[in-house]
Amino acid sequence: MPYFIGPECIDYMDKSCLEECPVDCIYEGKRKLYINPVECIDCGACEAVCPVAAITLEGDTDDPARLRLGEDNARFFDTPLPGRDTAIGAPGGAAITGPLGVDTPLVAGHPAND
Repeated sequence: MPYFIGPECIDYMDKSCLEECPVDCIYEGKRKLYINPVECIDCGACEAVCPVAAITLEGDTDDPARLRLGEDNARFFDTPLPGRDTAIGAPGGAAITGPLGVDTPLVAGHPAND
């Protein structure tokens, strides 16, 4: 059961989790970070270092807003993002792609977090 990053990360992106992830499965969008559910090994290292408690283990919440972002997290990898012809899929680590500079339509349309 993989982890996902919730709404607290939108417009914040502290990136502590990137440094802590042993498998490089956290990808950078424009406004938010995303955990690749195929590459995540469920170790929880990212959750422990997140300063805004944005990281949740799938299945550990019943909050509708968090659940929507959990589903949206998977769409980031499974569906072509705006401006791209193909889905990202599981390329084998975020270092391969670098910052992607684009978000899912749900995150792109989310009100700004101050």
